[in-house]
Amino acid sequence: MTKPFAYISAAWPKDDWLRMRKATNYCRIVYDAGYYPICALLSTDLYTNDAIPEEHRDRKEFAEELLHRSRILVVCGDEVDPVVKNDIALARKWKIAATSLSGIEELNWQKFCE
Repeated sequence: MTKPFAYISAAWPKDDWLRMRKATNYCRIVYDAGYYPICALLSTDLYTNDAIPEEHRDRKEFAEELLHRSRILVVCGDEVDPVVKNDIALARKWKIAATSLSGIEELNWQKFCE
């Protein structure tokens, strides 16, 4: 049985190194909990430029597509920004389960494979 995809959302720090470090750590925790973590930031941050409107739009659409393909949304960190609020709203709209990082280990991932 394959593991379900878990989309990682957070209010990411501005500092490049810290942002990537946090994203990597969050993904590891989710992976250890039995999911395949999906973090758009870890790929799109490397090749898109938010200062270019078309690339910003593409980045946002790509992230939303990854969330749509996921079985669960995992909100990480202590802050909630507009991007996280949007991810939560989309998860509700698409009936995707959502939890916090602390709640991820309490979930039985097989429940989301049906």
